[in-house]
Amino acid sequence: QVSLVESGGGSVQAGGSLRLSCAASGYTYSRTCVGWFRQAPGKEREGVARLLSTSTGSTTFYANSVKGRFTISQDNAKNTLYLQMNLLKPEDTAVYYCAAAPLGPGYCTLTQLSRSFTNWGQGTQVTVLS
Repeated sequence: QVSLVESGGGSVQAGGSLRLSCAASGYTYSRTCVGWFRQAPGKEREGVARLLSTSTGSTTFYANSVKGRFTISQDNAKNTLYLQMNLLKPEDTAVYYCAAAPLGPGYCTLTQLSRSFTNWGQGTQVTVLS
């Protein structure tokens, strides 16, 4: 059974940094579509970043709201997905979730990933103080 467990959240002052981790159990991140999502109180879940690794390399995509500040990466040896978050803003406050699905090139989008992944975990809370 696939299990993804998020960690690394916390409270930080605006302008600070956090690194989120997502450990996979029963699943291999290599050559699959992975991503991070977040949900703020009273708002719908939104896609933050996604990564697709293939035999020829990897591609990433970021939501405009986090572009230039967040970086998604994965360590295949540790089967762990990361989200490095820099220059955090109060509007980044949310519960962050990771997701994974066997979507290939052309299909690995945040929308498709959100629809394909159903085993959402509890997430990790990120609070950015102003």
